[in-house]
Amino acid sequence: MEYTVLGADDETELLDSLELFLNKEGIKIIKADNGISALELFKTKKPHMVLLDVMMPGLDGFSVLRKIREISHVPAIMLTARSQDYDKILGLELGADDYISKPFNPMEVVARIKAQLRRNYDYHDTYHRVYSAYGIELDTDAKSVTRDGESIALTGTEYKILELLMPHPGHIFTKQQISEYIWNGENMVDDSTVMVHISNLRNKLKRSNEDVIIKAVKGLGYKFEKESK
Repeated sequence: MEYTVLGADDETELLDSLELFLNKEGIKIIKADNGISALELFKTKKPHMVLLDVMMPGLDGFSVLRKIREISHVPAIMLTARSQDYDKILGLELGADDYISKPFNPMEVVARIKAQLRRNYDYHDTYHRVYSAYGIELDTDAKSVTRDGESIALTGTEYKILELLMPHPGHIFTKQQISEYIWNGENMVDDSTVMVHISNLRNKLKRSNEDVIIKAVKGLGYKFEKESK
């Protein structure tokens, strides 16, 4: 079963970064950049839990939570750049299950989300998927990669890059997003290091010089190419 989280924050880059870590855990995030959109998405998508920024345009996080609590008891985590005890108390009184202050480590947020899913649903941390394209197969359970049935020896970093790109063919990931995914937001490396790992991965995956599956998009980042039909 795939669990869905509604994330609402006008700082959309924070949700984009968080999405990388949630996808790794098999958790889908639906994103909204204001309170009104968040409430509409909640009613139509019926997520398993919500992650709400306190300060949002349209409706603030407190107002969104009030309205959600009129119709649902899904777990809720509040995000805020303010650390006043009043905000935390108000959020908890309105029915929030947890509170996280900004700036935050994405791994901490994911851990809190997983804790809420375990507490409220039959959620388990194990998440197994097999992705196939161009004769390449990536098994998230075995942590293995093959091409045409032959095993490909990847380093841990190369595997994690492919694990990020392959499930989202055609989607462009920036070097910063790739770096955050690999090093969990810590010990950030320069762009050249990411480029070297990408180059090594390409060489191991391709059958010929023309067979480039991971493509660079100038000024933007990298993508796993979609298979043509």
